Amino acid sequence: MGEVLVLVDHVEGEIKKSTFELLTAARALGEPAAVVVGGPGTATKLADGLREYGAEKIYVAETDAAGIGGEFLAPEVGVLAALVERVDPVAVLIATSADGKEIAGRLAVRTGSGWLNDVVAIDGDGAEISTEHSVFGGAWTVQSKANTGHPVVTVRPGSVEPEPAAGAGVEETVDVPAAGRGATVVSREPVTTGERPDLGEASVVVSGGRGVGSADQFTVVEALADSLGAAVGASRAAVDSGYYPHQFQVGQTGKTVSPQLYIALGISGAIQHRAGMQTSKTIVAVNKDPDAPIFEIADFGVVGDLFTIAPQLQEEVARRRS
Repeated sequence: MGEVLVLVDHVEGEIKKSTFELLTAARALGEPAAVVVGGPGTATKLADGLREYGAEKIYVAETDAAGIGGEFLAPEVGVLAALVERVDPVAVLIATSADGKEIAGRLAVRTGSGWLNDVVAIDGDGAEISTEHSVFGGAWTVQSKANTGHPVVTVRPGSVEPEPAAGAGVEETVDVPAAGRGATVVSREPVTTGERPDLGEASVVVSGGRGVGSADQFTVVEALADSLGAAVGASRAAVDSGYYPHQFQVGQTGKTVSPQLYIALGISGAIQHRAGMQTSKTIVAVNKDPDAPIFEIADFGVVGDLFTIAPQLQEEVARRRS
């Protein structure tokens, strides 16, 4: 089987869950080969985790240009383009994110490859790869294929259940091509999420909408999320009303999530919001309005006051965990 290149997404020496999902998906397509781009010493921190999830090879591209003062995303594009030319991979897998889509777009143009974006399912036998997408605000599910070799595929986080499978993880150092002119990174400031999991990678998400009523009352959403070890999200209506920061918005103009469990509190279910969460494995909705559109896609729906239902659910979770 041919190699499947997986760009490793990492932050401060920690591998993001989306990378493990990509390695799991890659095993069905060919031989997973992780590509680590970062500052000196990065690969040493990540290698064991990559082997645990099936990386047969680990391409190590370490350079000061990947850090502060370096070129924005140019090292990743350059390294991947060089590897595509050299190893002729079955595909290149990248996590769907702002950076991931920028890298994928540049790489596809540079290598003359097809770009399959925001994929929610991927399948193939190494000879032909097919992908599934949720499009037009989630109203349609479509299948697509690339007509060129080694397609570039950006996969929506949460779409693949990560499964450990030991890999050889043979390390190989690769050069980082000179980037030339480009944007330069002058500083980095991580988003503060406290002790809660990252919204884009959480297996459980509890979101609140305009029905929460105010920023102060959003604590009911946070309390239920904390009892479940979940991330907190918000609808656009809640964000626009000032109830919660924009970085937690779920929807077409916010983040797209696909957790195992999504709980919507006081969210009507406008198409803009549904586009960002309806590929969740199980959806639970709580709303006073029995005709709210969110119930059309919910697996379980409760018609009632979220300020009554959410605390009861929180108590039941605590009771079962005691």
